[in-house]
Amino acid sequence: MATARQAAFVLLKKMQKDAAYSNLLLENAALLNTLSQRDRALATALVYGVTERRLTLDFQLAQYLSRPLSKLSPEAVCVLRLGAYQLLFMEKIPSSAAINESVKLAKKYCAYASGLCNAVLRKVSQNGLVLPDASADNYLSIKYSCPQWLIDQWTRDYGEETARGILASSFAPQGFTVRVNTNKTDAQTLLRQLETEGVTAQVTALPGLLKLTNLPCRVDELPSFKDGLFHVQDKASMLCALSLDAKKGERVFDLCAAPGGKTFTVAEEMKNCGEVLAFDLYEHRTALIESGAKRLGLSCVKAAQGDASVFDAALGQADRVLCDVPCSGLGILRQKPEVKWKDPVSLQELPALQLKILETGARYVKDGGRLIYSTCALSRAENEDVCAAFLKNHPAFQPVAALPELSEQAFLTLFPQQHDCDGFFIAAFRKDKNA
Repeated sequence: MATARQAAFVLLKKMQKDAAYSNLLLENAALLNTLSQRDRALATALVYGVTERRLTLDFQLAQYLSRPLSKLSPEAVCVLRLGAYQLLFMEKIPSSAAINESVKLAKKYCAYASGLCNAVLRKVSQNGLVLPDASADNYLSIKYSCPQWLIDQWTRDYGEETARGILASSFAPQGFTVRVNTNKTDAQTLLRQLETEGVTAQVTALPGLLKLTNLPCRVDELPSFKDGLFHVQDKASMLCALSLDAKKGERVFDLCAAPGGKTFTVAEEMKNCGEVLAFDLYEHRTALIESGAKRLGLSCVKAAQGDASVFDAALGQADRVLCDVPCSGLGILRQKPEVKWKDPVSLQELPALQLKILETGARYVKDGGRLIYSTCALSRAENEDVCAAFLKNHPAFQPVAALPELSEQAFLTLFPQQHDCDGFFIAAFRKDKNA
């Protein structure tokens, strides 16, 4: 049977090879299911920790290597990162255990480098965290393990103070929040039910959103989950769904819906009365929406495969249209820390696709209807610039307050350090009745 560290090693290697997202990898890793709950938690913490702190870890290791990390085998690099992360960022793990277990890993996966791993990790343990001088150009990059291009982008887009806040918040614990299925229960009843299941939960400032702690098992193993009493959703995602302001009996399109969290909240807000058409490009992802809606008892939700960038006149029109477009994901580093390691060149084509989806979505909106554009990106190029381009060529649409109870802004950016949620952008438009 694999140990927690062996499981983390295997998963990190797979992420490196397949460019997989850490959260999806962890959710679907059969290897983790062979571990005890305690070891599963350790393996998960190691995978996330090594991924988000990679740049900082590599800087530490480079202090004690005579050749670049790139000259070592991927297996040796992975062992060194795992060991250094435990030594520097996991206070409850004794240094001796971190070093000894790392050497065991090296002997199993890269025996030739076991001596090197032992020597380097002992030096890391002796010297602790090493950072560049605070005045150095790479100080923030190394301290927050973030590529310089991204720090420059956030500073340019939002100013230095906000950029530093984003960086610091990227290491904050990710709260586990769920949306109460108000068609089946209410917050207080669900709280009592969760307590009987061994879950500690508390209400949040946002009605219908609960924060869960002390989970005794995976969330999808809870009886309350199986009974459809809630679905997992971050505060920002829920606010995005609420910004549609969908009413009972209306017709709503969610053009990029999978896995369905916003769709479900919208349907619940509509009292399961009306029609919510949820689309995704891939069939296996529409299946996620269908299964989720069935579990929650939301019969007004209809999932279908569809390309959000291609207009389909046969669908008719809708009172509300949500375009939660594909994006860089630069607002959800707490969930997917590997996002920051993307090649920035690969992100340059996103705004064109995002604008195309927004323009397509606008064609479905009835006169007087509401259109929402959203991303989980903190990037003006993907957010404000796309909206400005849209408004320039679509005079029938006017910007309106996305969430009046929170802000009068039509273009609303949610920052993790300010709003205690994922980084998110929400823009709202109303189509003139005389258009």
